[in-house]
Amino acid sequence: MVEDSEAFRKFFCSTLRKRPDLQVVCEVADGVEAVDRAEQLQPDLIVLDIGLPSLNGIEAARQIRKLSPNSKILFVSQESSIDVVQEALGTGARGYVVKADAGVELLEAVDAVLQGGQFVGKRYSGHDFVGASHAGASDDLRIKSAPAPFPHNMEIAHRHDVGFYSDDARLLDDVTRFIGAALKAGSSAVVVATESHRGSLLLRLQERGLDIRWAMEHGRYIDLDAADTLSRFMVNGMPDPVRFLKLLGHLVATAAEAAKGGQARVALFGECVHLLWEQGNAQAAIQIEKLGNELAKIYDVDILCGYSLGAVEIEIEDHIVQQICAEHSVVYLR
Repeated sequence: MVEDSEAFRKFFCSTLRKRPDLQVVCEVADGVEAVDRAEQLQPDLIVLDIGLPSLNGIEAARQIRKLSPNSKILFVSQESSIDVVQEALGTGARGYVVKADAGVELLEAVDAVLQGGQFVGKRYSGHDFVGASHAGASDDLRIKSAPAPFPHNMEIAHRHDVGFYSDDARLLDDVTRFIGAALKAGSSAVVVATESHRGSLLLRLQERGLDIRWAMEHGRYIDLDAADTLSRFMVNGMPDPVRFLKLLGHLVATAAEAAKGGQARVALFGECVHLLWEQGNAQAAIQIEKLGNELAKIYDVDILCGYSLGAVEIEIEDHIVQQICAEHSVVYLR
């Protein structure tokens, strides 16, 4: 596993360790060390970032191909341009996944590559990378594109997404797009966030030309503190279902009523789950995610939950991440 961001490296490794047939034999954070360790270990698979210190991933892949020719290479990178994908696969790498899609695509990509195939993410459907992607690789490799994201839990009635973010900037980027799109479409929004994120989000929405003051005055934008909201439905360290559904249901219904004349759907962003996870109370966070699915069955609401990996110092446990992901329709990794 070659990734310079500790948060992403932990997440990728925890995802791979969900599979008993996979073993992470080495974790490194720069390109030069990746080349050295690949030569020493001759691993079956190398999951490789592009933006690495010392030596970028594409050049590292070229060197690894010479020193460890039997090692298959799967790129997982923030870079998403067609030219970069083409160049990366031109090193002889067998796969390419964009980090934002890794929560959905990583394990499928690993399976395809280890079975001798080639994997490019769903966002590249329709693009043919075969011509330049197999320098030194066998000619019988086949392209496998990922399907569109599908619910992990098929009982989820409406959109309930989760994002794991390496820093606050990426989290706020996604939330701004999510809430901004809803308001521009005539829907309403409910934001339950930490104090610092609430202020930053307001500024970002205003910079996009949205009249947030008007939206607040007309009930189209409801802004609440996550810690205070938690205190209103938590009992003995766990969420009380009746209190949760009554409180959040009232907020969503109020916001939907304010949107009459526009679309009646409501966009809900929440960080209560992140606060609980940060406190080490992951089971309570998972219960809130389950209650979020119940909320989505009752109301026309789209939910985005945010976890900021950079703000959490505790070890990410595989089974906890897996349970959180299982309660969502789509998983994002930024």
